[in-house]
Amino acid sequence: MADQHLYLPVRDLTDAFARGDLSPVDVTEEVLERIERVNPQVHAYVTALPELARVQAADAAERYRRGDRAPLLGVPVSIKDAFHLADTETTLGSLTQRGRIARSDSGVVARLRAAGAVMPGKTNVPEFCQSATSDNLLGPDTGNPWDVSRTPGGSSGGAAASVGAGLATIALGSDGGGSIRIPAAFCGLVGFKPTTGLCADERGFRAMTDFVTAGPLAWTVDDARLMVEVLAETTFERVAVSRQRIAYCPRPDGRPVDPAIADRLAAVAATLSDLGHEVVETEIPIEGWNEIFGPLVLDDELRERGHLLDRPELLTSYEHASLRAATKLRSADVAAAREALPVFRRRIGEFLHGFDAILTPTVAFPHGERPATIDGTDVDWLWGAFPFTSPFNVAGTPAITLPAGLSDGLPIGAQLVAARGRDAALLNLAESLEASLNFDYSPVRSRWDLAYLPQPEPVS
Repeated sequence: MADQHLYLPVRDLTDAFARGDLSPVDVTEEVLERIERVNPQVHAYVTALPELARVQAADAAERYRRGDRAPLLGVPVSIKDAFHLADTETTLGSLTQRGRIARSDSGVVARLRAAGAVMPGKTNVPEFCQSATSDNLLGPDTGNPWDVSRTPGGSSGGAAASVGAGLATIALGSDGGGSIRIPAAFCGLVGFKPTTGLCADERGFRAMTDFVTAGPLAWTVDDARLMVEVLAETTFERVAVSRQRIAYCPRPDGRPVDPAIADRLAAVAATLSDLGHEVVETEIPIEGWNEIFGPLVLDDELRERGHLLDRPELLTSYEHASLRAATKLRSADVAAAREALPVFRRRIGEFLHGFDAILTPTVAFPHGERPATIDGTDVDWLWGAFPFTSPFNVAGTPAITLPAGLSDGLPIGAQLVAARGRDAALLNLAESLEASLNFDYSPVRSRWDLAYLPQPEPVS
């Protein structure tokens, strides 16, 4: 397969750079060529940055010649357009933000830059990251690399598509209610939401402030680990995973799940059992999460963007609806949600005293439009398709999705959750499970092999 360099694990790529077997300059040129030919089909990037990428790649090559090493030195990393990158437009997926140039990097981008990342562009998001899809008024919707007629999910949908289509080695995303894990599940990737507060984004965009965190979308758990270590300025110990007690909840909160997803999740539970873990089917005490999440998210949105209600013609229907709903919030509901938040977090923490991890579906349906029904049961339009990620944003716990199989040729994700601060243990468990699941990425990689794609039309 052509372009295999872009699918190398991060450690293998940086080792090849250090040995001189590969050059960051050459790999960056491969990325830029792929963006030119593939991005018009998947619309992962809203802004391409070839000049910046080439400067960063040349700097990385020089640093390798001097014997320098850094965790992501020369590695192509796409940046979600919810993060500020110095001297670059931050659209936040909104017409209202066009032309706004960031004066400086936000915190996580600054750490990626210091770690030597090459940044070929900024990836598409729904308006102000307020949807689990990746559509906005700026341009075409982002397509799923497995089938461009399907959604990649959101709000880090452009980030997921950039990795899935081979337009970056790894992607920076953010997760306020599932915005890393949902698109990772839809695109057959690893998506990791760290413990809330672990990866601070100083000077960053504000939305879902109580719940959001930066994190990676990647091909492997180890790639995700490397990025989070950079973002959190820490090191996670890698140790062999001993027998663990895992709470298996196939239908959290009693919500319906597509049968294909239920079957794959049962297979994942069986795999964990085969690995020697004690897998206990049980309920999880997540009731009441939306009575906390909904009011606090809307209150945040009204405070930050309420002034845009005077410009409805510039807003997507979902952002306008969110702002209008926020104006109807009662202060008592916001106060009650604020009071209930630490209570909910203690409840989940107490539950996890009895378990090392939780296994749930990542999303409730495979792909397509938001469903009105799942497995014959009516579901609400807003969260009915995505009810299994947000509770753990409310809980503040680390959570990760792994590709667990296919349904009609499209990926299915399985979610693992651990207690707050147990990020390293969760990554170690996920990595051991990943090896046993052995997900086959070849269909999507073959789809975007440049050797089989038509040459772009020459510019007249």
